[in-house]
Amino acid sequence: MLTRRDTIAIGIGASAAVLLPVTGAYALTTEEAITAYTGGADMAEGGVTITAPEIAENGNTVPISVEAPGATEIILIATGNPTPNVGRFTFGPGSGAPMVATRIRLGRTQDVMAIAKMEDGSFASTAVEVKVTIGGCGG
Repeated sequence: MLTRRDTIAIGIGASAAVLLPVTGAYALTTEEAITAYTGGADMAEGGVTITAPEIAENGNTVPISVEAPGATEIILIATGNPTPNVGRFTFGPGSGAPMVATRIRLGRTQDVMAIAKMEDGSFASTAVEVKVTIGGCGG
């Protein structure tokens, strides 16, 4: 027979189990994120330019800009973050130059990779290393 105290303990335990975050269940690895975007297609080196600081004093707000002439989409991947996908930017016919500038969060020193999908359906990529002195993802 369950006592009132047992019922409360079971309720609290069940609530805690439901509210705990499921770590890694939905996070993609860097390789999985790249394959999901490119479908496993080969990527050309070059054709994409990333402008980023060599050393970021604070990983919470790292300025990044990417330019890829002839691109219809650009994705950013932070290879060392727990969730590597940073953003996906699509350019339509009315867009200006295929360029994006944003600020991202980096947990530690790592490569920031940009992959551009070109008008002909091919992919081009480049990566730069950003050294982070104070991590932005709790590090």
